[in-house]
Amino acid sequence: LKCMYEGSNQMSEHKNNKLFHMPGKPSKKAIIAIVCVLALAAIAFILVSSGIAGRILGSGNVSFTPLDAKDIPRAIEKDVIPEYRELERALGCVVDGKVYIVVTRGEKPTAGYDLSIEKVNLEKTGDGSNLVVTAKFTDPPQGKTVSRVITYPYEVASTDLKGLPDTIELNVRYA
Repeated sequence: LKCMYEGSNQMSEHKNNKLFHMPGKPSKKAIIAIVCVLALAAIAFILVSSGIAGRILGSGNVSFTPLDAKDIPRAIEKDVIPEYRELERALGCVVDGKVYIVVTRGEKPTAGYDLSIEKVNLEKTGDGSNLVVTAKFTDPPQGKTVSRVITYPYEVASTDLKGLPDTIELNVRYA
């Protein structure tokens, strides 16, 4: 083996250099280390992709179920919706120990405006937790005749949260 070293212009010859010696098979320790690294990577991938890691760490996807009008708690229908229906908001409410999300779209001049909650995520922040609600807003198709009546689109969903977050953020996606 011949090598040239940095800062030298001379070649030196090495006869028994183990640095570049490649054995025929990897050692048992190397195989065990590789298997352990691959197993840990697979477990981390499964935990992150399933949302379990987020729940363990206090953040991640939040399960929710949009409610039909007949299933909305009376307290939300009577107290929350009238107070916030003219605003574009995401709210969290606790009724009988259960956490609900309310998304309001504000006052609209005609029928045909709609919204749907698409995703809910709980994030850890320096001050506590933030609930990010992503909603899809749909407007009436251009050129289509719609009723000229003032509307207040909203959606209420039940969640699997155990309590209200410190803050709530609404992300809007227009269809």
